[in-house]
Amino acid sequence: MALVAVFLAAFRPYRLAAGERGVVMLIAADRKQARVLHRYVGGILHAVPMLASLIERETAAAVALSTGVDIEIHTASFRTIRGYTIVAAICDEIAFWPTDDAADPDREIVAALRPAMATIRDALLLAISSPYAPRGELYRAYRQHFGHDDDPVLVWQADTRTMHPTIDSTVIAQAYAEDEAMASAEYGAQFRRDIEAFLSVEALDAVTVPGRVELPVRSNVQYVGFVDPAGGSGSDAMTLAVAHGEPRNGQTVVVLDCLRETRPPFSPEQTVTEFCETLRAYRVSSVVGDRYAGEWPREQFRRHGVDYTSSVRAKSEIYRDVLPLVMSGRVELLDDRRVRTQLAALERRTGRSGREAIDHAPSGHDDLANAAAGALLAVVQTVPGVSVIACLRAGEDYVDPHMAELQRMLRDGRDGADEDD
Repeated sequence: MALVAVFLAAFRPYRLAAGERGVVMLIAADRKQARVLHRYVGGILHAVPMLASLIERETAAAVALSTGVDIEIHTASFRTIRGYTIVAAICDEIAFWPTDDAADPDREIVAALRPAMATIRDALLLAISSPYAPRGELYRAYRQHFGHDDDPVLVWQADTRTMHPTIDSTVIAQAYAEDEAMASAEYGAQFRRDIEAFLSVEALDAVTVPGRVELPVRSNVQYVGFVDPAGGSGSDAMTLAVAHGEPRNGQTVVVLDCLRETRPPFSPEQTVTEFCETLRAYRVSSVVGDRYAGEWPREQFRRHGVDYTSSVRAKSEIYRDVLPLVMSGRVELLDDRRVRTQLAALERRTGRSGREAIDHAPSGHDDLANAAAGALLAVVQTVPGVSVIACLRAGEDYVDPHMAELQRMLRDGRDGADEDD
């Protein structure tokens, strides 16, 4: 990728306006990966005297060449790549870009790149990645263009040994023996079939109330809260969600009232203090939380007069059990971009044992999603008239064969279709 970037910046002519500089943009998933790309670019330029003579100035994120073209390193955010004249964009590991900015970050970024490349004839868009789940821009390009003669878009698919013959074959063989699904993607260039999206954007849009940021406290409502704690020094945020249930047209709708998120770095003690103030405002004296750090959350919340109880459900179980609420339309979500993005980015994975897990994608986060889903499910357990089983009966038909079979059993009233199932 660095070699291609140097070639395009140093040897390919572009028609630029007076005072305009073209940009070869290298886009990486995060800053660490961007620094790796920058070192490779610098290494190639400085290793060849003729190329080194083209350098006009060099910074931590860019190299300006006398050809009128800059090589710049960017992280994967559709907000920070606008306003450039892009002669080439090279996307590193596009299948693994983070999901904090948008539910489809790769699609948003590619959409932002195309106008910036429109004024440059033969501008090049190049994406390189190991494959992951069958979705996103990488999969879309593969599905639409791979193997088609005379297609203007070139897609090549090659396993590790083909691209890098010096790799030890025993390393690859061991990876296949340990986890074939993972190894076939990492070394075999095959999209993973054991991963699928958990919630669609359309399903979330259907239960999101536009323009609703937060609901005020009401005197006649019983509220519940859920906390996803964090230590403050890592990459995870500490989050809080408050929800309640209310009758609507003969059924109970679960309403998300409030979300709080403190991103690192932060003081956990100060964040607990702020969260407890919010909980007291909603008259919540006992909160449910993720099973994190043993006794520490209990002690911290107890100091402020709030009981902290660890959730009996693991995170995957929380997501699984809140799904019928969403699919049956018995949920009202706040119009919060980050929680919507995190919920849409959740993945359902099937392990080698056949057991399913629901979690965020690699390099992603689900702290707000976990708190919101936990609070919604806590309402089910505390407010009469809300039942996951009832939502399964009333909800949309499921594609998943296990959920579809349970739904048929419940609707038919067959014996054994109860809470245990």
